[in-house]
Amino acid sequence: MDLIPRPTSALRRTGSFLLTPTTSLAAGPGAHGAAALLRDLLRPATGLPLAPAGVARGNAIALRVDADAADLGAEGYRLDVSPERALLTAAAPTGLLRGVQTLRQLLPPEAWGDRPARGVRWELPCVSVRDVPRFRWRGGHLDVARWWMPLSFLFRYVDLLAAHKLNVLHLHLTDDQGWRMEIERHPRLTEVGAWRSRSMAGALAEERYDDVPHGGFYTRRELGDLVAYAERRGVTVVPEIDLPGHTQAAIAAYPELGGELSGPDERVEVSPRWGVHDRILDPGEASLDFCRDVLEEVLDVFPSPFVHIGGDEVPTTRWRASPSVRRRARELGLSVDGLHGWFTGELDAWLHARGRRTVGWDDVLVAGRARPLSEGATVMSWLGAEGALAAAAAGHEVIMTPYDWTYLDYGQAEGPGEPLSMGHVTSLEKVYAFEPVPAPLTDAQVLGTQGQLWTEYLPTPERVEYAAFPRLCALAEVAWSPPAGRDLGEFLGRLRTHLTRLDRMGVRYRPLDPRSSSASATD
Repeated sequence: MDLIPRPTSALRRTGSFLLTPTTSLAAGPGAHGAAALLRDLLRPATGLPLAPAGVARGNAIALRVDADAADLGAEGYRLDVSPERALLTAAAPTGLLRGVQTLRQLLPPEAWGDRPARGVRWELPCVSVRDVPRFRWRGGHLDVARWWMPLSFLFRYVDLLAAHKLNVLHLHLTDDQGWRMEIERHPRLTEVGAWRSRSMAGALAEERYDDVPHGGFYTRRELGDLVAYAERRGVTVVPEIDLPGHTQAAIAAYPELGGELSGPDERVEVSPRWGVHDRILDPGEASLDFCRDVLEEVLDVFPSPFVHIGGDEVPTTRWRASPSVRRRARELGLSVDGLHGWFTGELDAWLHARGRRTVGWDDVLVAGRARPLSEGATVMSWLGAEGALAAAAAGHEVIMTPYDWTYLDYGQAEGPGEPLSMGHVTSLEKVYAFEPVPAPLTDAQVLGTQGQLWTEYLPTPERVEYAAFPRLCALAEVAWSPPAGRDLGEFLGRLRTHLTRLDRMGVRYRPLDPRSSSASATD
């Protein structure tokens, strides 16, 4: 059974279960969402109606929520397939959604296509699978601020996450190079902030530009539709609005948010340049009111208990040069640099009062010395184990996202055939070797992990998929499967079969041996 991620336990038995036009689908209370998903996934290729049935009789697939299966937790499931019946059981509806993906993987790879596949015998092997995830947070991050991506691709990316039992889409919506979410109270954020005059055309150090305008944004309704679509697949969309740094696009729309200008001729534009920018929000009440306005609308669209406010890479050069900011710091009894933590703390407290949990990159820990984060705030540790240890010591749950293991925008190999990428090489083998729990922490202190896709050098959906896969397959297994028994060679064997499924979905992944494929990384 070439399943990815590897299940907790799986036993292959003799025989198979044949799906036919008369196969019924019996969904008990709480199972109708999973039944609808199974039909949606299988119908395009198989054409099977999987007619609903009140009771599983004869040739049937049965989905059941069983309160007595509490040992499976919120996302675990059991799948038992005999020649007469396939029974999927979970303690909660979300567990059934995970089991549906396993059932789909057990079918021939043609089942993953979006067109009718003729002459295929739709068989499930007889198996007994018990499967419970290791971590609660298993995510895929996608940066749509550097390059706007079509809404249809966001839906597709949700499908790809769900297919690998990843349960979070971390959507990075704003940055210096673009503001991508409609905010009704501040329309210039998308009228101005969503568009830049040009983009970088090479590596950062080259300072080359293409002089082609770029932009786009998502309406509140479009994002709401995405949230609902993801929810039906057991994926939570966690928005990121980066504050108070990485905000030059917002300041281009509303220059007063950036504080004093350097001179009468200074103009702030949506940045065409990658990298860290020193044009950040002024730490005054007007900026805080703006942030609260934005976050109010974010909460309206995204029901996620987690809201990411960034907090990373906040250079305070302009703050230190500003008389009004220095005066603000003195009034609060802080250093100018301490205003970063104070500002983050204000937003964290605001979210906490509304029942939401703040997520921030581990830069907020240093900033937080001026004002500790609230109970329930979560730290995404991208700089390494040190931030995770500090966050855990302060009582915060940690999401492990160290850049040298989980940044999937980094190159996959050395060589002239590889596309331009950020940073050093992070190979498939390295991702698979990643251990998300640094000593002396325990699994209970680590909420989970995720793969990051910053898109400076990933301007199209095709390039995103090439960077993500198959490395995201490896990270999905790290996040879901028990570490005991992890074996690279065995994983690669299963992965080769799994890639035939991705072929049917048309995923433009990087081949395991690029020399054997005509696929182009630059298409």
